[in-house]
Amino acid sequence: MKIICIGRNYTEHIEELGNERPDNPVIFMKPDTAILKDNAPFYYPEFSKDIHHEVEVLVKIKKEGKSISPEFAHKYYDEIGLGIDFTARDVQSQLKEKGQPWERAKAFNGSAPISKFISKAGFDLQKTGFELKINGQTVQNGNTSLMLWPINELIAYVSKFFTLKTGDIIFTGTPKGVGPVSIGDELVGFLEGQEMFRFQVK
Repeated sequence: MKIICIGRNYTEHIEELGNERPDNPVIFMKPDTAILKDNAPFYYPEFSKDIHHEVEVLVKIKKEGKSISPEFAHKYYDEIGLGIDFTARDVQSQLKEKGQPWERAKAFNGSAPISKFISKAGFDLQKTGFELKINGQTVQNGNTSLMLWPINELIAYVSKFFTLKTGDIIFTGTPKGVGPVSIGDELVGFLEGQEMFRFQVK
């Protein structure tokens, strides 16, 4: 099982970080050791002083496929979820300055809390709303209608380079509003108003 993440898929998030708008989806990966399940707490790592939250809609792949056409991509997943792409922003900035890969900033242990997965039936994934609250205050409020590359296009694009297998998870990008978390914070994520996860930073 692999975790495939998409960066820079929402215009306003690109702008808030001062990044260039890419011509194609930005892809990076996390190992399975990054996953946090069942509302397990996130332990703030010692190597960073600036961990940021990035809430994202998740897709779980249900069967193997490669070089998938966009019109058939919907057949490769039945379930969606919500997750956090935790990012050590200070470490990432250092790596970007040196032109080095992002893994130390993005793929560390516990950097990918994920919710339960639920059926995509009943959701219009062209315009699905999602939200992250920290200590009761909304910090990110996004909608899939604002994606530069919708879910089916992402699946098709990723499958050109990596064979997708059953159980793989795709993080589809984060909207504007990313920011730091602190020890003691409680993070709660919602998908169309339905609570998907609730965990603490320790």
